[in-house]
Amino acid sequence: MTLDYNSLLLALGISGGCLAITLVMSWGLSRTEMFLLTWASGVVMIVAYVAIYIVYVDAPHPMLGALCYVLLFAGLSALLGAARQYRSGHFPRRTVMLAGAIAIGLSAPPMLAGYDGLGFICENLAAAVLLSLTAREYWKGRAEAPGPIVSLVVLYAVIAFGFALCAGVLILDGKLVLGAAPQNWAEDLSIATSIAGMTGIGALSLALNHWRAAGRHKREAQTDPMTGLLNRRALFDRYSRTPMRQFTAVIAFDLDEFKAINDRYGHAVGDIVIGAFAGELSAAAARAGNGACAARLGGEEFALVLQRSLPQQAEQVAETIRANFAAREIPTDWGPLACTVSAGVAFGAEEGMSFEAVLRLADKALYTSKRGGRNRVSRQAIRLVV
Repeated sequence: MTLDYNSLLLALGISGGCLAITLVMSWGLSRTEMFLLTWASGVVMIVAYVAIYIVYVDAPHPMLGALCYVLLFAGLSALLGAARQYRSGHFPRRTVMLAGAIAIGLSAPPMLAGYDGLGFICENLAAAVLLSLTAREYWKGRAEAPGPIVSLVVLYAVIAFGFALCAGVLILDGKLVLGAAPQNWAEDLSIATSIAGMTGIGALSLALNHWRAAGRHKREAQTDPMTGLLNRRALFDRYSRTPMRQFTAVIAFDLDEFKAINDRYGHAVGDIVIGAFAGELSAAAARAGNGACAARLGGEEFALVLQRSLPQQAEQVAETIRANFAAREIPTDWGPLACTVSAGVAFGAEEGMSFEAVLRLADKALYTSKRGGRNRVSRQAIRLVV
């Protein structure tokens, strides 16, 4: 073996080690994206494989070769698991163990039996398959961040091609027994692409982690922590830039006698009531479809925005929410509790209105319901231009 080949292996090991440390440190800052830790674990095993393989290059032995296969396939299987974990949030333990076992089972026996040439062929083919499956996992989740994820897919595919190329050269050579680590241009090219690919994959994985963290912080800033609905700021951010036309409805809700509930039963029960109504509102938004949006404006005040809705339809949605909530028995430590809600419905205009203006109209209609005895729905009178 040449010094250049050993130098390539050493560079691969150093690159992988630095990457593993970086991934662990990045995970340690937030400890939310577990795929980074799984990915780092896989890289550590691949680095260990490189270290053992360097020893094998200088002193070939079947046991060392088999150990190399175990470490390599354990690492590549972990990378496959990290890809699935990134996409689904769950680590596929059974898939990882099965993939690693199959790859080891195909490659290690020929090496231990003295057919190291066949073992290296199987090793390279199995590695190419595992890397291709990893690329496929990322491809399935490309909708989340198309640019970075497609780049990840390409890098994994390039590394997989390098392993497949090594297998192809060994197959063409036709030797089942080598007596030493394979030495050819395909091996050099595969190691070089692995170094470059691993560096790129690491950078993209860190970028995806930062992108997800930023998205999570943004969602937290726009979400009411008690109910999971959008908060007032998020609602205004979503609708304040677009004029509201005549078939866009805003429904304002206010829980009846909520202060009395807090005073009599305590704020813990009040929170339960708010959560119960938020559930009704969220379910109604899902049924309405067409981009319906539910939000908690603050305290006991809520809003629902309906797109492409006629007045009768919006009133029916509000009435259904009111009736369902009034009929609901909310379990509390004090026993079942019945509560009601009042609602006001308002629409935009053909020439367009600001969201703030339409919300004010809905509030006026809401207070009409309050003055009329509560537990009812009112609509702000408007004139539709036809």
